Amino acid sequence: MRKHSVGIAVPIATAFAMAVAIFGAFAGSGALGGTPIQHASDGWLDTDSTLLAPAGPAFGIWSLVYVGLVVYAIWQFFPAARASRLQYRARAWISASALLNALWIGVVQFGWLPVSLVVIVVLLLVLIRTLLLLITTPPESTAERWILWVLFGVYLGWVSVATIANTAALLGSWGVGEGADWPVPVAIALLAVAAVIALGTTWYSGGHLGMPLAMAWGVGWIGVSRLEPGNYSQPVAIAAYTACGIIVIGSVVLAWVLRRHRDRQPIPARAQGAES
Repeated sequence: MRKHSVGIAVPIATAFAMAVAIFGAFAGSGALGGTPIQHASDGWLDTDSTLLAPAGPAFGIWSLVYVGLVVYAIWQFFPAARASRLQYRARAWISASALLNALWIGVVQFGWLPVSLVVIVVLLLVLIRTLLLLITTPPESTAERWILWVLFGVYLGWVSVATIANTAALLGSWGVGEGADWPVPVAIALLAVAAVIALGTTWYSGGHLGMPLAMAWGVGWIGVSRLEPGNYSQPVAIAAYTACGIIVIGSVVLAWVLRRHRDRQPIPARAQGAES
């Protein structure tokens, strides 16, 4: 396989993008005196703002994402990473995801909720593209495999849930469904769709669990939030817990089945599949 080495300027630019994302998260938390994200945009991203808002502890997963970005920023300076075909193809998308992350925080701080939905949808599409590159261009080392699959599996899974919550927040800010009965069944239906997407991604990725488990984390905390005062809904909570269980059990079983299937393939066939 032909290598695609890059000069030092490219890793420096990539690391800068990671730094922008991390600084944006630090500033967006209110640590520099600004408004914390959950209170920005008139509080529509707070834990009790909509039926699909996760409880506060769910957002702790961002710490894992940012640690992953730091690890990636350091690792991608190594010669093996600079010569990796996967990095050659994915680096721009990875940098774009970091910059879009910071941009989303910025527009939320300005109260531009409609723009925030556009940004997070674009971020979701960028992460999906990154996942497809991971599938079509296999990592060339164990370090590359673990760093990218764990980081971007978790990243994509959480952003998928956050996109649903952001959409609900925007619709709520417009007064859509206020006082009506239909938001509850719609919320339940969206949780079911989230479970289907998580299991579908597990299958399509060949059994990688980062994305579905991150989605299960977010969906489970939606259930916790719906049993707390402020926006109580037992049906949505039950649906969220059910979806969480289905995602966890289903994805683990599916990953095990796929691994068993791969292990039973003849070695030449498995080698041919890895090259394709």
